[in-house]
Amino acid sequence: MPKVKITVIRKVCHQDLIQQYENPIEHACDVQEGQVFVSQHGERPEGLCESAWESMRTFVETLTAGGGNFYDGWMKNPHSAMISCNDGFRPVSFLLEAIND
Repeated sequence: MPKVKITVIRKVCHQDLIQQYENPIEHACDVQEGQVFVSQHGERPEGLCESAWESMRTFVETLTAGGGNFYDGWMKNPHSAMISCNDGFRPVSFLLEAIND
């Protein structure tokens, strides 16, 4: 069963939206660009934000099962996907890639 490599590609912070709409919070996203997680058996890797996981879970499960080719050729590599978390203030883009042992 393939594993799925999850790489943090880009992290953005919309400071103007944070100042205008967000209540102050002590802990925000702490992933770093280039950081890698590996999902085994379609499960959330330790340390990966639950909210980000919910954004990518179905794609990871599909890749783990050997599927791919999302949206009829969206990605150059049919066994990959580019997914963003759902944080509108600090969106993070993740590259998901099926990998074999």
